[in-house]
Amino acid sequence: MHYSKLFQYCPVCGSSRFVLNNEKSLKCSECDFVLYVNPSSAVAAFVMNQARELLVCRRAKEPAMGTLDLPGGFVDGNETAEMAVAREIKEELGAETITLKYLFSLPNEYLYSGLTIPTLDMFYECSIADYENIVAADDVAECFFVPLDALNPRDFGLLSIKNAVEIFRNSFVVK
Repeated sequence: MHYSKLFQYCPVCGSSRFVLNNEKSLKCSECDFVLYVNPSSAVAAFVMNQARELLVCRRAKEPAMGTLDLPGGFVDGNETAEMAVAREIKEELGAETITLKYLFSLPNEYLYSGLTIPTLDMFYECSIADYENIVAADDVAECFFVPLDALNPRDFGLLSIKNAVEIFRNSFVVK
């Protein structure tokens, strides 16, 4: 569902004349308040071991429950994207991040509780302190390493993750 369907009244003056202004905002015809719906920030990590295998996770929750994913999640209001990557790796894998390097970003839409949320997904290449004692937690059902040549982007459930895995995999094939 598009966000504009959720709002019937202006949050400033209470008018029912709170209407779609353009593809990214609603506007009140009474008080001229404009509500912009900008993308939420999200992060994902490419974690590779010494054997050049990529760490992948299986989603434990919707959306796309049961499909493959990368460790990651939404950036909290009080943190940088880099802090969010390290926090998500700790929450989902029980691992400490040693290094991280920004790679690229992709737009995405994330379906949550029936609402389509625009996101900007930022991708990082990361190393962790301990590759042997990773434990799936939080919203991860399981995690395991896959050789780069065996990665199939279609196995990943979220569109930006599929696209990012394709970009990442191709960057290693070319090298």
